[in-house]
Amino acid sequence: MKTKLLLLYIAGLLAVCPMGGNLMAQTATQPDVLKNDTVSHKLIHRLGLDVRPSYVTPTNDFFDGDNMHQQRIRQALSVHLKYAFQFDKNSSLGRLYPHAYQGIGVSYNTFFCPSELGNPIAVYAFQGSRIAQLSPRLSFDYEWNFGASFGWKKYDRTYNPQNEVIGSKINAYINLGFFLNWQLNSQWSLTAGMDFTHYSNGNTHYPNSGVNPIGGRVGIVRTFGDGATTVQGFKSLSIKPYISYDLVVYGATRKRGFVDGYDVCLVPGSFGIVGLNFNPMYNFNKYFRAGVSVDAQYDESANIKDYRVEESSSSDVKFHRPPFHKQFAVGLSVRGELVMPIFSINAGIGRNLICSGDDTEGFYQILALKTSITPRLFLHVGYQLSKFKNPNNLMLGFGYRFYKKR
Repeated sequence: MKTKLLLLYIAGLLAVCPMGGNLMAQTATQPDVLKNDTVSHKLIHRLGLDVRPSYVTPTNDFFDGDNMHQQRIRQALSVHLKYAFQFDKNSSLGRLYPHAYQGIGVSYNTFFCPSELGNPIAVYAFQGSRIAQLSPRLSFDYEWNFGASFGWKKYDRTYNPQNEVIGSKINAYINLGFFLNWQLNSQWSLTAGMDFTHYSNGNTHYPNSGVNPIGGRVGIVRTFGDGATTVQGFKSLSIKPYISYDLVVYGATRKRGFVDGYDVCLVPGSFGIVGLNFNPMYNFNKYFRAGVSVDAQYDESANIKDYRVEESSSSDVKFHRPPFHKQFAVGLSVRGELVMPIFSINAGIGRNLICSGDDTEGFYQILALKTSITPRLFLHVGYQLSKFKNPNNLMLGFGYRFYKKR
């Protein structure tokens, strides 16, 4: 996937987030319940500041001191400024999801090694909500962040040859945090907990080992308007179970490399990917739906390592194009989905049933973010792993939801 296309999809995700005041965006998650809602309800606005110190997990020798400074890279620090909104407690979405908030954030990140990694700036969409109420003013919450990070010092054969973890100046930013939320009053709250972060370019460039900090977070949030819903609980709405059907079409490009003996062989050029998912889902309640998915994917680079031209040199490696059946696979996966206003997070594990060759055989895993654009149309940004360990490809596309009431 070219970086510009990845940025286009992330920009689309960020653009959709402020549409929370629009009825089409509000009703996209649960139209059967919200069809009589109006846009007259005011939004509750929030501003937040987070500080997140982290430990960088040593997933590569580069972090253990195999770098220009011959020093371990273990520490990271990020500072986040965030705007979010909640739905009014008198609106249908406010009664369905009284503690959910969503918005846009920006962060400054440093690994205390600017000459080799840079000090990237991240811009992202985020959403959070309550997991459990521990006391009248203390709750256990979660929050995810997803966006793009800019300003990395990428691998360069001449100027940055030992950085074998980052291959592009722009990388995806993914974060998941769990924390305690102490509500001081209806306007102010303090948060403290831990989070997990992953930076990657989704195999759009090599190298792509990624950076994975794990650490803590402390923050303060100022709520404007009627913040009573964050202090006092009330009886929220529920929905009747029903069945929905999601059809997703996606595409991407990727780089391909493989190990040949003791050498790493990088296949020249980029390769196209196109796929389709058909996913019937049983909606158990307002928060969760699950089902199975039929997944078809064509990967132009699949099994290409088996078709190397023997006469080609290591400096000018060439390949024949594999036959179609070596590059096409159809699988069946089990999916679960967390449903919230505007956003849904879909995760699944599957196995290819129609396939040929080592690259397409076996299990695959999927994690995707669905962002509602209209009541039925949504933006799909996903990532696929192969065999529980190998980064495979991005899944950037659109989906359409067919509803069937019980």
